[in-house]
Amino acid sequence: MSRSSKAVLSLSVVLTVGTVIGVHLRQKQDQQRLREGVIRDIERQNRKRENVRLLEEQIILTEQLEAEREKMLLAKGSQKT
Repeated sequence: MSRSSKAVLSLSVVLTVGTVIGVHLRQKQDQQRLREGVIRDIERQNRKRENVRLLEEQIILTEQLEAEREKMLLAKGSQKT
């Protein structure tokens, strides 16, 4: 084999190996990014559930407070009469 053919063959092998390695690394990155996306979605859903629970708790507490205020106003009103 001539030197130029050896050089071309070597260059082809190097480029092929580099391409295969590059594609492999890119696939690993994509897989990792997809996994992280799933984890973020689960965390987001958990935060949303917690926020809904806190909101429901706040609604109940607000209703209780309003009922107590109404009782106090009625009690004050009946004391004046």
